[in-house]
Amino acid sequence: MEFRKLPNVATLTDLVAELHEVFSEDRVNIEYVDALMRSYKSNSSEWKMYAKFDPFKYTRNLVDEGNGKFNLMILAWGEGHASSIHDHSNSHCFMKMLHGELVESRFAWPTDTEEEEDIPTHMVQTGETRIQLNDVCYINDVLGLHRVENRSHTETAVSLHLYCPPFDKCQMFDQRTGRKTGCPVTFWSKYGDKVDNVKTLLQNRV
Repeated sequence: MEFRKLPNVATLTDLVAELHEVFSEDRVNIEYVDALMRSYKSNSSEWKMYAKFDPFKYTRNLVDEGNGKFNLMILAWGEGHASSIHDHSNSHCFMKMLHGELVESRFAWPTDTEEEEDIPTHMVQTGETRIQLNDVCYINDVLGLHRVENRSHTETAVSLHLYCPPFDKCQMFDQRTGRKTGCPVTFWSKYGDKVDNVKTLLQNRV
């Protein structure tokens, strides 16, 4: 696929518009999307309305649904907040640092222990990367699993995430045993407004 010339992405609105243009095509050049994410430079006046913090856990805040082809969201990390080790449900995941610093720890997929449930399989860490302002990292399930942490006890962090295609559930992994647990993924807010996740979960019950 031909690599198109990068447009001028001066604002978050420009980035969203260009992502819609890219994902309107049948095939998407992942390297181009990566370059597009890197071309946007963080401006807190543009994203602060989406950066909703919770005192107990990091939050996922939807910015744009991408006509069902991608989700663009902002994650707000309080001091010491971290994700579990998780997969990405066969989706491409781009993460760009907007404020502060995060640490990404990558892990190999654990050995299948379904037939030997009493035998722990400690997960193997394959790498660790500090993600700083305007850095972009990329992961998919072929590359492995990861955990993301704000290790600062004095500073918050904010990151911009692009998932394509979108997903509403993933798998979490116990680092000590490698055992996985399915979990739904929800939004703390959409377009700057708080979401009633209890109501949403009740509506989605079968």
